[in-house]
Amino acid sequence: MRALLRTLREIRHNVPTMAKEVGSDLSVPVPWGHIRGKVWGPEHGRPVLCLHGWADNCGTFNTLIPLLPKECRYVALDLSGHGLSSHLPPGESYSCPAYVADVWRVADALQLRTFSIVGHSMGECGFTFSALYPEMVDALVLLDSYGFLPTDSKELSKVMRQGMDEMLQFEKKTNDEKRVYTHEKAVERLSAANPTMTEHSVRVLLERGLVQVEGGAVCVFYFVRSQKNPWRMSLEQSLEMQSRVRASVLLVLTDKGFNRTLFEPFQRKFTSTLLRGLQDRNHTVVTVPGDHHVHLNEPEVVAPIVSDFLRNRARSQSNHGQHKL
Repeated sequence: MRALLRTLREIRHNVPTMAKEVGSDLSVPVPWGHIRGKVWGPEHGRPVLCLHGWADNCGTFNTLIPLLPKECRYVALDLSGHGLSSHLPPGESYSCPAYVADVWRVADALQLRTFSIVGHSMGECGFTFSALYPEMVDALVLLDSYGFLPTDSKELSKVMRQGMDEMLQFEKKTNDEKRVYTHEKAVERLSAANPTMTEHSVRVLLERGLVQVEGGAVCVFYFVRSQKNPWRMSLEQSLEMQSRVRASVLLVLTDKGFNRTLFEPFQRKFTSTLLRGLQDRNHTVVTVPGDHHVHLNEPEVVAPIVSDFLRNRARSQSNHGQHKL
């Protein structure tokens, strides 16, 4: 296994170049602008939508996708307000339902009947999509995410109000002058906000996270890290949504990742119940060494697990006809 990891690490040195050579640009029109992203793989390959985490962009998959099965067609999205995708209109909020709608719009535009989803962190909105549209998703991979993060029912109103207040306060700042940074200062700031992310990973994300302006660069995604998503569910609601998912699920947790950075203390007590619910339905839960961005920092750690899962799922679906993309 160690020899395999060493070999994969050697391959990884060429991954950024491979990604740029193979990946092509994607642009899907939406009522307020465009959802943008990158596409890898054969035109008629099995479609896999890739959903990034909070304040990231589709570049988070640049190092992982080249190590995954070549027979798949990977569509990595910049969700609304991230990367190169258009921001939502003023007054609209960024939340899980908004991102679920992004996924549906892209799937509809690409005429996808069924597809797989790989989601990292906030990409757990793919789990919500799979619960709402179970007939459309045949396999779901969650990278350092639990699928849902329940809130104690007694705390729901408090947490939702806090998220709403922060959103409304943020709206008052949207007309302020944009902060302009040099590229290196942007690298420094993003590295400080994500201490577990390597400098190479930071630079990969900033390829789509910055816009060149006179005198420096501007971040495309302006949300501050402390802003809360006002959309919340209780544990009971989360388990009910979990039960609606028909897709095979692979949950890849990290030993130094998301579990250590849960936003609300009472969420921690719910994770074991969520994991037990997945395991009781014969889904797969594994833990790998690494931090929250291990799929970007060290993709060779998770690539074999994700690849085996996608291939096994493809074999079980081989008699269901060819996907369309």
